[in-house]
Amino acid sequence: MNTSTSRRNFLKGAAATGAVLMVGVTPKGVLAAGHAGLASLTPFVKIDEAGTVTAVLKHFDMGQGASTGLATLIAEELGISLDEIEIEFAPHNPQVYNNLFFGPVQGTGGSTAIANSFMQYRQAGAAAREMIKAAAANAWGVAASELAIVDGVVTGAGQSAPMAEFVAAAADLAVPEDPSLTDPKDFRLIGNPTTHRKDNAPKITGQAQYAMDVHLDGQVVAVIKRPPKFGATVVSFDASAAEGMPGYKGAAALPTGGGVVVYADTTWQAFQAREELTVEWDFTNAETRSSDQIRDDMLAMVNSEPEFVARADEGTDAAMAGAAQVIEKEFYFPYLAHASMEVLNCTIRPDEDGGVTLFDGCQVPTLSAGALAQVLQMPMEKVRVETLWAGGSFGRRATSEVDYNVEAGLAFLLDGGQRPVKLMWSREDDTTGGYYRPAAAHKVRVGLDANGRIVAWQHQLATPSIFKGTFFAATQVVDGVDRSSVEGVPDTLYDIPKMTMGVSDFQSPITVAWLRSVGHNHTGYVMETMMDLAAEAAGVDPLEYRLSYLSGEGEERARMREAFQLAADTAGWGTPLPDGHARGIAGMFCFNTAVAQVAEVSKDEDGYVQIEKFSAGVDVGLAVNPDVVEAQVQGGIGFALGFIMRDGIGFDEGEVIQSNFHDYEPLRVWDIKDIEVAIVPSAAPPSGIAEPPVPPAGPALANAIAALGTRVTMLPMAENGVDFV
Repeated sequence: MNTSTSRRNFLKGAAATGAVLMVGVTPKGVLAAGHAGLASLTPFVKIDEAGTVTAVLKHFDMGQGASTGLATLIAEELGISLDEIEIEFAPHNPQVYNNLFFGPVQGTGGSTAIANSFMQYRQAGAAAREMIKAAAANAWGVAASELAIVDGVVTGAGQSAPMAEFVAAAADLAVPEDPSLTDPKDFRLIGNPTTHRKDNAPKITGQAQYAMDVHLDGQVVAVIKRPPKFGATVVSFDASAAEGMPGYKGAAALPTGGGVVVYADTTWQAFQAREELTVEWDFTNAETRSSDQIRDDMLAMVNSEPEFVARADEGTDAAMAGAAQVIEKEFYFPYLAHASMEVLNCTIRPDEDGGVTLFDGCQVPTLSAGALAQVLQMPMEKVRVETLWAGGSFGRRATSEVDYNVEAGLAFLLDGGQRPVKLMWSREDDTTGGYYRPAAAHKVRVGLDANGRIVAWQHQLATPSIFKGTFFAATQVVDGVDRSSVEGVPDTLYDIPKMTMGVSDFQSPITVAWLRSVGHNHTGYVMETMMDLAAEAAGVDPLEYRLSYLSGEGEERARMREAFQLAADTAGWGTPLPDGHARGIAGMFCFNTAVAQVAEVSKDEDGYVQIEKFSAGVDVGLAVNPDVVEAQVQGGIGFALGFIMRDGIGFDEGEVIQSNFHDYEPLRVWDIKDIEVAIVPSAAPPSGIAEPPVPPAGPALANAIAALGTRVTMLPMAENGVDFV
């Protein structure tokens, strides 16, 4: 292996026993079934001879509730209760378990789990139901149309028996090509607000196994001493002070130069030994700027000619020149850590056939298996992935470089590849040396006519690119523009007559990745703040002003209008408030979902701001699990408010200032008093819900605080003029 290979270039290269009836799809995408061990079939639903039903989940669950949603679809069609179905995560097999929106990739992300699996899992459940009914009909000498499955019991034609009695016979039957699906009017589970999560009990009792829980016989724990500045590399290291420490097994420099791996018997021993290492670093290509310099450099970029053009409506400059009034603002958003509750970790085990098994809360198994295959120089089919529960991700477990899996692979190789290696990060590792939501600077000029109507919109953006330099660039970078940088602006649903948008790529060795809602979590703040300022200048109610720019045709605009109206109605928009209280409104359409939110805040006599309530209106299509939808909206609002109010990754001469939750503080229970979520009734196919609640929360809060007299465009708020209770 070439030890001079740069880290980025290196990383760029980078059926249950006893089951009887299995129903899923073949590699050609058609429904199929068979007995246990049938190699041509990988199922979505399995039923063993005891009648135990298992939903095989092609999407992993990091807390967003995908396991409940997919199990609900099967249980609904099969005719059983949610309590009667077990769940397990699928093995890596992208031919069958691919995300239909990602191409030939098995992975979870982009709020796609339910949207792309909705029909697949319903059809699998329906096919299993029809096969069991057919087997029972054959046994009883009656027509299958006379039978039904209710709570796991086949009944009808004067007969009744547990469906387990017919599983073996059903496995020999042909799978119906087009099984009849349950009429939505007969849904028992789908859309039922009393249907609760499948993962509550195992998580409360500790039965749910997370990647962090894996402990294999003979394993060694690996931790990495990382550079104090991004872009620095190892020159040499001295581990002599760690020799003789309890559990210490050794240390080695990573071939990428990105750190020194330390081995020990336990995680604590590895952390302790790591502290004793002395490392000489090469800072030639390292980031050495401090936070103020980074911010100022980005703001300078938005006041210069942009590198690339994201939108260029003809006549925008002329329209701006003729505007009766121009509103101009600059915005800055700092780098953000994902700060998942479960720190990054994974385990690699050598297998008897010369391959390996990766134990991980694995978000994109295809990326992980492919990267490890390259690192370990073995065929991809030799890399097995066993997916476990994950304690959060927010995008961190799905970087294009699958960095922590690659680190584990390198640690495994350097250890000799003969025993399991468990890679562990600390909270401080993640906060100081992880992949961040890119910082971003915006400059916006909005021209209004004499009636307060928008006539021109000029928008400049500077931010590091997430996709450039990765294999995603082929589809995600168009004419030099990283679409994740600008999303939410050039494609806004607002009917803005003239718009130009330029974007420049901020260069830094600081590693970046998508964070929940990707570009929308900063573009949404800017768009909704500027819409509020325009409404204020026009002397028009902020809700009315927004709706007037969503009056055009199209399903997306209609859904956005309905979400805005529902949020406003839920919040009592326009009704009187106590003195010192104010409301703000914002909305965003992303991931094919419309979300609008109203924030109500108060300010006491000492100037401290309290968030009294958030009210949300959500159009997510058919809400498969309303309880999960509500939880995701509540969680998304809380997640967003934490970093909008007080969080940001800061730098002192290139070194990260924050280290843990004491100085990178999530939302606290006292920060917000109430969240009310209203779901738009819909029979449309379900869309995403994990990410869409995030973008509107910040601007809704900002617009409410502005109504009390303080307009914040530089984040976080707590460092820019807002004192929270």
